[in-house]
Amino acid sequence: MMAEAGAGGPRLAELLALGRRLWEELEASTEPSSGAPAVQEKVRQGLDALQRAAAMVAQLELFSENEELEEIASADLKFMLLPALLGALTLKQVDLSRRREHLESAREHFVRFLKLCRNYGLGSFQLSPGTSSEEGAGSPSIPQDPTQPNLVAMAMSRAAKIERYKQKKELENKLASMSSSVESGTADEDQIREFYILQIQKWIGTSLEEIESIEQELVILRSRDAARQAPGGSRGPSRPARAPVKPFILTRDAAQARVFGAGYPGLPTMTVDDWYEQRRRQGVVSSPQRVPGASDEELQKQQQETEEEKDDEEALQKARDWDDWKDTHPRGYGNRHNMG
Repeated sequence: MMAEAGAGGPRLAELLALGRRLWEELEASTEPSSGAPAVQEKVRQGLDALQRAAAMVAQLELFSENEELEEIASADLKFMLLPALLGALTLKQVDLSRRREHLESAREHFVRFLKLCRNYGLGSFQLSPGTSSEEGAGSPSIPQDPTQPNLVAMAMSRAAKIERYKQKKELENKLASMSSSVESGTADEDQIREFYILQIQKWIGTSLEEIESIEQELVILRSRDAARQAPGGSRGPSRPARAPVKPFILTRDAAQARVFGAGYPGLPTMTVDDWYEQRRRQGVVSSPQRVPGASDEELQKQQQETEEEKDDEEALQKARDWDDWKDTHPRGYGNRHNMG
């Protein structure tokens, strides 16, 4: 296996080193926007280098499901990180129109990495179909009412996250103390092997966390897409369109309607009573109705008020008729007394 990796020459190692260095620079970047051209150019270069390295690893068949971890050369262990690094860089792409595609692609990379680690017995996790991952290998399945929150599962998930965080800090401390000797070439075979296995274990925790975040974001994106595709008429019943009102002349009575009708033949005339009746048929106005539960005294009071309003209307009508009569009859009309 070591000879086959060597056949690829330093080119494979350089591609991995380039992709990893670019990822580390992006992680430590102080650029205010992840969509800046310089940032996205590093993302593109890193993805290109790691994809070429992954293709070479597949061609060399460095890893197989039929071998044990002890059979892998120490120098080849670092190439197991390629899928995880590809997933991390894929998430740094900022094209919103392809966000769902990038999330699903990154998840595939992380799952591929976790499956590879599981095949070699690395990490204490368990993948299950239909879910991203399931921490705590061998944990029993607990039946739960689907209408109620699974408090036991939530507690187990929280405990697993706390445990992963502690392990992550311990791994980071060990890696920091060993990195100088490995990078300087002074570390022996056992130290190099331990260093790469620790890196793999650290990325197992990172991959589990990223997959969980990806699943949550995908749920939001699916809900948004479903809302956009929903028919616009589902917001509620629309109000019926009201028929347009044609212009007309409103008069007090039929006599006035005849007068205005003769003067304005282009416009129809309508009395107040006719207008009210037409609006009532259209449902715009309604006749007064008895209030449920009203007593006889209240009804009598209401009838009295109605009669008073009617008297007022009759008095108003008489005043209007008197005004109209004065308009058409000069002062002193009909007075034949005291005439010489």
